[in-house]
Amino acid sequence: MTDPARATSPGPEAPTDTASAGYTERLARLAGASWKQRLDVQRPYRWNVRRLNLGRVLDLGCGLGRNLAHLDGNGVGIDHNPTSVATAREHGHVAFTPEEFRNSPHARPGAFDSLLMAHVVEHVPHETAVALLREHLPFVRPGGKVVLICPQERGWASDATHVRFVDFTGLAELCGEAGLPVERAYSFPFPRRAGQVFAYNEFVVVARLPDRPR
Repeated sequence: MTDPARATSPGPEAPTDTASAGYTERLARLAGASWKQRLDVQRPYRWNVRRLNLGRVLDLGCGLGRNLAHLDGNGVGIDHNPTSVATAREHGHVAFTPEEFRNSPHARPGAFDSLLMAHVVEHVPHETAVALLREHLPFVRPGGKVVLICPQERGWASDATHVRFVDFTGLAELCGEAGLPVERAYSFPFPRRAGQVFAYNEFVVVARLPDRPR
């Protein structure tokens, strides 16, 4: 898909590497803005992820652990940024780098009820996203859920580390290549048209792993 025109400029000093300490610092700075804390801007997103009833979650690309916090820590996070992993741990979450996770007792077949990839796919080429999904699906139980979340146009344009724009069609294609039937796709928190101007509007796709053959 052709990338939409950048709606906003991320600024000349914005980090371009999601594995850097600077990227973690940017996430922490944005999340810690005083006005966001006063208004509890995460409240609708917290409600959204909780209502999906994800059970024990494998949060792939967990960042600072925001979604783990939304889920009251009921899960394990993985992130390739060691500084972000350390920050998530400081917040009381169970989080690992990919290598650490593979060597952990959590890396067991079917150990999780669901897989969450929130704001990950837009950071990597399509082939990498497919590989990540396939690599981690065995850790989810048969019949478990897979939730993919990506920013819409305004949000995509706000981050220099975003490499491609992914909409409902792109997420459905990703699920199809991984053998995951899509159960639901919706725009959140506002209707799709809001994504052109509201940086925090998201594409949400819910798919499910097939049950074991009987």
